[in-house]
Amino acid sequence: MAITLSQCFIAVDDHDTALPFYRDVLGLEVRNDVSFEGLRWVTVGSPEQPDVSIVLEPPLADPNASAADRQVMAELLAKGLLRAAIFATDDVDATFERIRSAGGEVLQEPIDQPYGVRDCAFRDPAGNMLRFNQPRR
Repeated sequence: MAITLSQCFIAVDDHDTALPFYRDVLGLEVRNDVSFEGLRWVTVGSPEQPDVSIVLEPPLADPNASAADRQVMAELLAKGLLRAAIFATDDVDATFERIRSAGGEVLQEPIDQPYGVRDCAFRDPAGNMLRFNQPRR
């Protein structure tokens, strides 16, 4: 029995702000952008991984969630306390320069980590931390 990753989720507070970042800055392709019953389902993914999609969703997409719970999640997102994703790249330095020159909020410039990768980190427009790494050669 094989188990593979199909979708993962990243919380965003504004699809219209997040989509240009993930599409134009990171170079991910838009796979779905569908409105349904007042919600919006947006998925993006790497052309190199056609079977894995990232769903960009509100911080609390459960329609049955209370207003108080939605507020708590929005506050956590605004503080950058919700984890997002670690992306692999074959050239972390070039990836860093592309994202930085597009106006990405730098959290960490490329550095060799003691656990065997060279990585950097940014915040997306919603405040999520995104890391980009490559194995050290």
